[in-house]
Amino acid sequence: MKRADQKSHCAVNFALEAIGDPWSLLIVRDIAFDGKHTFKEFLGSEERIATNVLTDRLNRLQQIDVISKHQDPTDRRVSVYTLTEKGIDLIPSLFELSKWSYKYDPKSAASKEFAALYDEDPQGTIKRAQTTVREGRALFAPEEAKTNPTLD
Repeated sequence: MKRADQKSHCAVNFALEAIGDPWSLLIVRDIAFDGKHTFKEFLGSEERIATNVLTDRLNRLQQIDVISKHQDPTDRRVSVYTLTEKGIDLIPSLFELSKWSYKYDPKSAASKEFAALYDEDPQGTIKRAQTTVREGRALFAPEEAKTNPTLD
């Protein structure tokens, strides 16, 4: 359970208090990178989050306005989660974490081509990625790779 008050007003502390657990950023990643939007899809991620933890993190991310929740128009029993502007603003952080992992983890699943593209034009890559997600598309989902090769 997150504290009601912040430990300090340090900028790094603020971010960690909001999204500092691994599951929160993985949910943001799943939406932006893989186009996952439902509870069931999040459960299918390879990290294997527990249902109670997933429920808690989805609620927390909604409370802090990183994601929004809507009913699926085709099946009103299903909730659909999307990134808000605040959530989309986390994409550069995900890219930097991926870049760091690519550099230091020899088994990193990060795309060599994407790493080179990001190194060459970080701001342009971020802008294109944020636009892609705002349009409701994912950055690395197989169906998106066909229409968005610059982010594959």
